[in-house]
Amino acid sequence: MITLSRTFSLVALALLAASTPAAQAADTVNVLYAGSLVNLMEHGIGPAFEKATGNQFRGFAAGSNALANQIKGKLRQGDVFVSANPKVDSALMGPTNGSWVSWYISFAASPLVIGYNASSRFAADFKTKPWYEVLTEPGIRIGRTDPKLDPKGALTVQLMDAAEKSYHRPGLAQKVLGAPENPAQVLPEESLVGRIQSGQLDAGFFYSTETTDAKIPSVSLPGAIAPKAVYTVTILRDAPDASGARRFVAFLLGSEGRHILEQHGLALRKPSVSGEQNSMPADIRALTTGTP
Repeated sequence: MITLSRTFSLVALALLAASTPAAQAADTVNVLYAGSLVNLMEHGIGPAFEKATGNQFRGFAAGSNALANQIKGKLRQGDVFVSANPKVDSALMGPTNGSWVSWYISFAASPLVIGYNASSRFAADFKTKPWYEVLTEPGIRIGRTDPKLDPKGALTVQLMDAAEKSYHRPGLAQKVLGAPENPAQVLPEESLVGRIQSGQLDAGFFYSTETTDAKIPSVSLPGAIAPKAVYTVTILRDAPDASGARRFVAFLLGSEGRHILEQHGLALRKPSVSGEQNSMPADIRALTTGTP
């Protein structure tokens, strides 16, 4: 793993400025991104990227694993892939996986939290009782994502297994979640926020960036058991708009992009590269080293 140098933002600005306005205006950058980032991408990064570069942003959100499956199956084509779990990028690496990804940059994190509807009859309990006890109360409606399609769903199962051991509560995971793919709880990632806000759910498992963006009250979890999303960005093999993709990566990881990430509740990480650095485009490689 290679840590990005302090010159990253300066090189990113140079890359953004290098393209002519005419060339930029013709580009539409297709970004496939984790569903937990809908508000960030559609109302933060996307519009700001368009204003800064003249490019058009076109985003598509879904669970990271679901997106990876669509990429592998050639069901969806994109220029940039933003995942909530580095393991998903790794699953797209190598000839047996289609070599869709050869490198990726980790840039931010967001811990798992319990979000709840402020008008729910269980809302007061979340303020006075242990969160794991509230989740077992009769009648509570819980939402989460599919552990096979979304890293957050897998982290939810991991959290409950850890809580069961940490709090010495045998059977807690089964009592809260039921079966791992319980149809009464498992919902598409992009619909969970709306269901909490509308009162269709009492509580759900979210990343902190989602509850921050949507102003959903939440319960923070102990660091010893709370897993977190680690967000990554890469340019996909055979990206239709490779030049626009490079500008998007430069914007996302430049000073303006990182400021927007912070505003949306993400914990910034010093960006780092995994994979084959030599396979990166020269201008993106310059971002990681400060030299072409």
